[in-house]
Amino acid sequence: MGRFIYDTNANAVDIEDRTLAHLRIVVMNKLRRGEPFMFDVEIGDGSGRRSFWVHPSVPMQFHFYGSRQPKINRAWIEELMLAASGPSGLTIVPEPPDEPLDAVG
Repeated sequence: MGRFIYDTNANAVDIEDRTLAHLRIVVMNKLRRGEPFMFDVEIGDGSGRRSFWVHPSVPMQFHFYGSRQPKINRAWIEELMLAASGPSGLTIVPEPPDEPLDAVG
């Protein structure tokens, strides 16, 4: 279980390491393009949802508790990028089956 920390530990959300690794790639790419966005996530303890306006001026951390980098699912990155660019912003969508490398254009 990893942790997304936005500005301070008071603004932290626990997220499974595999999911967090994929979110990190999406956030990095959106901010590299100069595209701030809304990130909406359910709180793991069932207490509701939190929304973060993700902007490069706000410090953030991706804290991974596992030591191994997970295999990245390109199809999931694409779906998360589409969500982040949509009107509701980034939400954690279910992981689709991984595309074989020869099927990726």
